[in-house]
Amino acid sequence: MSKFSSTARPAGCSATAELLGQGYPGSVWPTGQQPSRELRKGRYTPESITHPGKMLPTIARYAINTYTDPGDLVLDPMAGIGTTMVEAMHLDRHGVGIEYEQRWATLAAVNLTLAQRHGAPGTGRVYTGDSRQLPALLPPQIHGKVALVVTSPPYGPSTHGQVRTPGPRHGKIQKVHHRYGTSDNLAYRDHDTLATGFTDVLTGCRTVLRPGGHLIITARPYRSHGELIDIPGMIVAAGHTAGLELVEECIALIAAVRNGRLIPRASFFQIKNVGDAIDLGDPQWLVQHEDVITFKAKGEY
Repeated sequence: MSKFSSTARPAGCSATAELLGQGYPGSVWPTGQQPSRELRKGRYTPESITHPGKMLPTIARYAINTYTDPGDLVLDPMAGIGTTMVEAMHLDRHGVGIEYEQRWATLAAVNLTLAQRHGAPGTGRVYTGDSRQLPALLPPQIHGKVALVVTSPPYGPSTHGQVRTPGPRHGKIQKVHHRYGTSDNLAYRDHDTLATGFTDVLTGCRTVLRPGGHLIITARPYRSHGELIDIPGMIVAAGHTAGLELVEECIALIAAVRNGRLIPRASFFQIKNVGDAIDLGDPQWLVQHEDVITFKAKGEY
């Protein structure tokens, strides 16, 4: 049996997975049943795969279904290729996003147009800019109207990327599609700068949320030069500083559940890095979920 397999089978695991798959609420979101590539096929442009940190469409879909109603406004302040907005449109919500890099903002706009062509009943709009100045980037008429914010911070290049080789049978393995376009992106800043910048983003989001609105961030820890970087913990601290109150923490699976077992969907480099660490006596494990951190503005319960 592979050292990368997940074989634990808690009591009632199969029954729980079945209930979650049917849409019952729970702290584990069964969002990894299909690979990202299959979820995007035909729904997003082929170029979308080149973004280094895409949110799994089913995570955005699950959050939007759970926390909003048809006609609601959903915001992603770090929109990337527009996953949150596209999924909102298909669910008869209205999506708006902000993207720092023009390349991805352009691609997001193409994906929004594709959603319209596919008959999505909602609308979508993407703006280009730095979300640390978020309120100034959005039209005043939507301030206080956002029902849900769904986003993920740019981080952890070690978790991103795809594998390519020069030929089908030989050649050095290369990592591609693992970097954002500009060096001033928050993904390349030190941890403290990322934390400060993301706090600014969350503060701006709080000002555009409607009363009772929710803010959901997905993230996972990663390792940098062997050190575990606690991105979920950073997000919780940033939310408190931004004047938000933690509602709950769940997990969204990026692995599939089959007959009570987790089927990992780790990248080549994740598997290699974990395998190398285990061989050196450092007991690491493949992360097969995203932490889902849910906030509300303080006092809005």
